[in-house]
Amino acid sequence: MGLSIRIFIVDEDDSLHRLALARYERLLRDDPAESIPEYAGKRVRHALVVVDLVNRRPVEIVHAEFAWLFFDSEGRLDRSEKEKEARLAMRAIPPLLGEEDSERFIDARHRFAKKRYDSEYRWKPTPEIMAAIVAAVFGRAHV
Repeated sequence: MGLSIRIFIVDEDDSLHRLALARYERLLRDDPAESIPEYAGKRVRHALVVVDLVNRRPVEIVHAEFAWLFFDSEGRLDRSEKEKEARLAMRAIPPLLGEEDSERFIDARHRFAKKRYDSEYRWKPTPEIMAAIVAAVFGRAHV
């Protein structure tokens, strides 16, 4: 038993393209040798899928995230957009300690930041896209 991560780029026509995890990690690390020129200057949907494996075969999707990748003019991940996303993600974290000044005041800034984060950096797959991801992970129609 083990876990595997699968990355899929979802094109404008909803077709899937598998992206090797090593390549995805190089993009995230801003490796100057890594780029995807066909996505230069674009905002692209991607799915990160965590799969449970038994005997190296996928048996279950245990987690899936659907987010946007922002590419710069050279086909690398847009550093400034990554920084904006990180700042907004930090503002979406609820306060750890009760920072309430009065019983009538409720600090909901983190809730609004989370809503904005989801709106700007996440997307929801259609049933057709989800079915295509399942088929790509399991290599067949999965029941």
